[in-house]
Amino acid sequence: MALLMVTGCATTATAGEDATQQKTAEAVMIFPTNGAANLPPELPIKIYASGAPLGSVAVTAEGGKPVEGVYSADRTMWRSVRPMMPGTHYTVAATAGSARGSSSFSTLAAAKTFEIDTLLPSKDYTGLTVGVGMPIMITFNTPVKDRVSIERNLLVQASKPVEGAWHWFDDKTIAYRPKKFWPPRTKVRVTARMAGVRGDTGLYGGKDVVRDFTIGRSQITKGDISKHTMDVIRDGKVIRTIPFSAGKGGVWKYHTTSGIHLAMSREDVTVMTSPDAGPGQAGYYQQTVYDTVRISNSGEYVHGAPWSVGSQGNSNVSHGCVNISPSNAQWYKDETLIGDPIILTGSPRQLEPTNGWGHWQPKWNEWLKWSRLRDATTDPMA
Repeated sequence: MALLMVTGCATTATAGEDATQQKTAEAVMIFPTNGAANLPPELPIKIYASGAPLGSVAVTAEGGKPVEGVYSADRTMWRSVRPMMPGTHYTVAATAGSARGSSSFSTLAAAKTFEIDTLLPSKDYTGLTVGVGMPIMITFNTPVKDRVSIERNLLVQASKPVEGAWHWFDDKTIAYRPKKFWPPRTKVRVTARMAGVRGDTGLYGGKDVVRDFTIGRSQITKGDISKHTMDVIRDGKVIRTIPFSAGKGGVWKYHTTSGIHLAMSREDVTVMTSPDAGPGQAGYYQQTVYDTVRISNSGEYVHGAPWSVGSQGNSNVSHGCVNISPSNAQWYKDETLIGDPIILTGSPRQLEPTNGWGHWQPKWNEWLKWSRLRDATTDPMA
């Protein structure tokens, strides 16, 4: 496409003049050009100036909505910071010295739009004060292929600088975690600037989502399955040591998983049913338990178990859960935030990264392999 150029007065150097004394013609150049239509929304709007820095710049979408942009240090260029919206008309007016430039153009309508289906943490599911291990988790309502465009428009700000990265689990699921656990009492904002972002051919984001949340105190539970006790460590100090009974083993599914688990939910009452056996079949069970903290998607909880108090602290007898006494279970549930790490060791079975919120299981270099933009320090809070 040709660039729109509007020039002001200019002089031409004579043969005897020093080249450095030649005056450059004042001009404004705008891209996209005037009258362009059916433009890909992902194209940036750019304004260039020569002979003088940019003066006034007005870029608006239909309805008079201003378009956000940034100048170069010498004000010879302005660039929009976000994609254009599909099916939208834009106008541009700019000056550079005595030069004036204008352009009017429109973008291609989206064949289909996508939106964020879930974004965690959330007020309803996790609460907005969460543990130091809490990842940011986003699920889209349809598969997206342009992962670079998506990541570029997912912004994480924090009141304390944190090195972190996004990680794709599949075409609908992406998560962010720091390299190390969040600093306690950090305020975090995630801005998903999805409006107009390309997800695939003809597929564009419908709207933005912003979420603010806070990292609470640091509470990390460390338990040794072979020694049957776990320490609850708050802000670096052990505040309670709890005896427990873990999975009895024998069958692989009856081993409690080792690894960095996260508290995924807190429930007063949970009905546990065997996942792979029905009534009348070998291995079937259905049991109501109280004061539970879920730590995986494979049926593992920390919960009250009055029937195994005699084994707690000395042997493993459960189907894979972490059994603790009723009084310890109520205290533990009440003192836990969603996203608190529960680190268990001593089992031959490792927690899989996709089993619940096993986001801390991959080493950092493995986590980065599934990020398109790699790691970066969070932006400061405004």
